[in-house]
Parts: sequence; C-alpha cells; structure tokens
Amino acid sequence: MKTLVIGGGFGGMAAALRLRAKGHAVTLIDRCPRLGGRAQVFNHGGYRHDAGPTVITAPFLFAELFALYGEEIADQVTLAPLDPWYRFRFPDNSHFDYGPGIERMEAEIARFNPDDVAGYHGLLAESRELFDIGFRELGDQPFHRVGFMIRQIPRLLRLRFDRSVWDMVSSHIQHPYLRRALSLQPLLVGGNPFDTTCIYGLIHYLEREWGVYFAMGGTGALVDALANLMERHGVDVQSGRSVTSIARSGRNITGVTLDDGRQISADMYVSNVDPMHLYGELMQPAPMISRAKRAVARTSMGLFVLYFGTDRSYPDIAHHTIWLGERYKELLHDIFNRKVLSDDFSLYLHRPTATDPSFAPAGHDSFYVLAPVPNLEGEIDWSVEGPRLQQRIIEALEQSIMPGLSAHVRAPFYMTPEDFRSDYQSVHGSGFSVAPLFRQSAWFRFHNRAEGLNNLYLVGAGTHPGAGLPGVVSSARVLDRLVPDNNEAA
Repeated sequence: MKTLVIGGGFGGMAAALRLRAKGHAVTLIDRCPRLGGRAQVFNHGGYRHDAGPTVITAPFLFAELFALYGEEIADQVTLAPLDPWYRFRFPDNSHFDYGPGIERMEAEIARFNPDDVAGYHGLLAESRELFDIGFRELGDQPFHRVGFMIRQIPRLLRLRFDRSVWDMVSSHIQHPYLRRALSLQPLLVGGNPFDTTCIYGLIHYLEREWGVYFAMGGTGALVDALANLMERHGVDVQSGRSVTSIARSGRNITGVTLDDGRQISADMYVSNVDPMHLYGELMQPAPMISRAKRAVARTSMGLFVLYFGTDRSYPDIAHHTIWLGERYKELLHDIFNRKVLSDDFSLYLHRPTATDPSFAPAGHDSFYVLAPVPNLEGEIDWSVEGPRLQQRIIEALEQSIMPGLSAHVRAPFYMTPEDFRSDYQSVHGSGFSVAPLFRQSAWFRFHNRAEGLNNLYLVGAGTHPGAGLPGVVSSARVLDRLVPDNNEAA
C-alpha cells in the first residue's frame, strides 16, 4: 500500500515510522527544509537555539519507534535527565524547585506551607488516577466512534472531567504560589489552567513516573535521529515541498498538489497539518462535519519567543525556569479571553547551556524566552509590539534574576504569532492548534480517522490525544491501532 504523510513534525515522523514497520511504502512530504515541524533549529550569531519544544517526557514513546526496527534509541541520541525539572521564580524573588525525589519535593513544599505536603500527596494520588485512565488506557485509543465515547462517560463523570486544572489543584493546595506552580502545566500544551479540563492534571504523575529529559544536542538532535531512522528503513522523505491543495472525490482523497505543480497520489493519506488549516484551506470542500467542528473550534494562545545569546554565563539560571509575574488569573484572562497584550507577563526560560555547553561559545549562554500572548484574533500589530516586548522582557529579567543582562545580550531575534501563521500554517498563529478544552477533547476533538473520509488519517497536536510531545507521538500510536498491517507493500 502506498501511503503519503503530509507534514514532518513529530506526529508525522512517528506515523511514517509506524506505517513503514507495517509494510507500507511511505512517502513523507514537508514544507520546511528540515524535518521536525515546530522543532526547528536556529544557528544565529554563534549560538544555537531549539526553536520549539524543549521538554521531553515519557521517553519510552520515542524508544518504541527505534524498537520497531530492532534498534536502541541510546545508540542514536542521549537523553539526559534534568534536576530540577523546573525552577519557579515568584514576584517576591522566592523560588521553588520542582523535580525528582518525593522527599525533596516535600521539603520544597514545606518551605511555603507545611500543610500543603499532605495536599501534594493527595494531588499526586488524583493525578495517578487520571493518568491510569487518561494516558495508559485512553491515550492511544481511537475516539472516532461516538459509542466508544459514550461508554467512557461514567468514568469521566466519576473523575470530574468537567473541572479545570486550577480547580483540581486548589482542592489540594492552599499556598497561592504553589497553586500557580502546580496548575500551569496546561500552558505547556496551549491551555488556560482555569478552563482546561483536569484530565491534563495527569501531567504531574507522568513527570513523576518517567522524569523530564533533555536531548543532548537539543530537540533537533532527536529530530535528526528519527530522520536518519526513516532513511535507514526506506521512508522516502521529500523536504522543502509544500502541499497546496488536497483533492477528494466523495469519501476518498484522490491526490495532492505541490507548490511546484506536481501531483502525487497514494492509497492512504496521513495529515500532520494543523486540522484547522487542513479543513479550512487545503481541502475544498472539506466534509460537512469537519467544517462544522472547525467553525466553532477555539484555538490555543499565541507565543512570543525571544532567542538570544549572552557573552557571559548565568549559572544561577536552571535549565528550565518559569518566571511568574504579579498577576496570574487576570493575566491569563487578558491572553485567552480579552485577547489583549498586557503590560505585564509571565515567562518560560530555556537555558540549554546549563546541560549542554555546545549551544554557545565557551563562557557564554544560549537562551530561549517564551511569553504566552494572545493569538492573532487579538489583532495586535506585532511589527510595533514585537520590539517593545523584547525590550520589556530583557529589562524585567535584568531587574530580577539576570543582573546586567542588557549589556551582555548578543544576537537577539524573536518569533511572534505572525511567524507561526506564515512558517507553520497555524490558524490564528496559535502555538498549539486547538485549545485543550473538555469540549475539544477525545471524541469532540478532530478525529484521527478523518470524519467523512475513508482514506485520510490525522496525527499531531490538533487531534487526539492532544498537544505536547507525548500527545503528538501518541497520536501515531492511535493510527497504529486504526491501520492494519500491509506486509505485501514494498
């Protein structure tokens, strides 16, 4: 069977590898010169930066892809465990190290509120229950049949999936800073903790179960390892080629047209494209149910990502730092609901040189600073606001945790939601496709088996189970369940 995979993000690469292992003749087409989707690599001014995802959890999901071919991931890329996983910096200059070791976590929590130690154990217990059902049982199960969804409703009701992550955390934790630190995980997959279904509270136990890792050489090194695995085992990869339209006849996709005018046909198609773009731009007309779902979908927030080097080292900055501003709920309301760019912000800092010095010249550091911002529905003029926000971020870091920063910044540049729209074909410039709301999860999300079509399947952040590296790689596991072996293929 000839299979065409459209898009070479982690979901597309994982799908290509799983289908090739089933005997399919697989061609993968990606519009970027380098595979990885949003996991591009920037080399700028002597500094290296991972462009997108930097947090690796559930590493067994990647190991599985190598094991399909009798290979070991450790022979191709080194995944280094991090400690701490994240360092939280609060407005009063206090910090909270979140990482491995239950006793150390208890001590960290007790510094803020001894009564919250027992609450954290209660939170972990609830997170484990969510994890056992939401990840182990349902994370790689297809949700394209409404009957399957209906059968899950009693368990979903028992677990109170209608609650937000914030509500879940607040039922166990009292200290306001700890509530913020332990509830913001939805932001890592594009969601507002006050709106995102508590199923994403499973992230606490997922991290506790497998830890948090960094790929030496960067996430780009993991992309390269997967690209080389595809090459060794016969996946035909065509980079730098963009699909401009997808043709269908009735319930079947009949082919795609590329930006160079070529037309390619296959027996089966897998899309790693944002479903909002797939059903809104590439496929005309899309099936009615997909158009209806798209019409009411809420997309995730946007991202402003600032990249720079420094001509000195900042050893007190952890590999992953969450820098929280004074406002929390109000700031998130501005971003997700009002869609206005506030004067204040909260930040995620990635300092890969804390673990891998190869990202910068000796004695220097490489940084990536991410600020959640409104997506393009907010109608912000980023040609004006981009330079201003860069300056405000550098000033805020200089006044708090990185003294003298402005004098040491080298080779800065940034990406805005405008770049996400143009570079990644992300509707509204969203950072994570559709938002992780309950009404946009499982059966309510864009299906892995395309609605109304026989030979199109979806992987990636916009389909089940959702965004984040574990989510997009797990979407290819769902595909594995849906598609039979085809050992006769070349």
